[in-house]
Amino acid sequence: MGTCSITPDIQGSDQQDSWFYSDKVKEHFLQPRNFLIDEEKYEADGSGLVGSPACGDMMAVYIKVYKDNEGIERIKECKWQTFGCATAIASTSMMSIMATENEGMTLQRAKRLKPQEIAERLDGLPDKKFHCSVLGHEGLRMAVENYEKK
Repeated sequence: MGTCSITPDIQGSDQQDSWFYSDKVKEHFLQPRNFLIDEEKYEADGSGLVGSPACGDMMAVYIKVYKDNEGIERIKECKWQTFGCATAIASTSMMSIMATENEGMTLQRAKRLKPQEIAERLDGLPDKKFHCSVLGHEGLRMAVENYEKK
């Protein structure tokens, strides 16, 4: 799992080693896609929970699955909840889009999604925050595995 960061996410412009998020990270943090408000009312086909309470980044991913015209199982919906930093929120928001775009990701592909792919779609992540993209892909893989066990 990722490591905890005790430094602030965004530092003031007067600090030497300051850095800022990409516009896509800011967009997905301020306007997250597919966020689930009430998990008790959502009937997921599979779910996964990842993270560390000690670190603060916790994430739950919920999926709904359908079979396409060729009988291949794909992700129809991908909802999520997180308790974490701006990068964790933005990364999970982007992951949920990636999982459902173009008629939905196949379950096999979803299990192979890499954190680097999520970071690339966000136009990059600061090195010290890259671990946040790991949670989204781990949560998705766990949700798929949970679905497959049912």
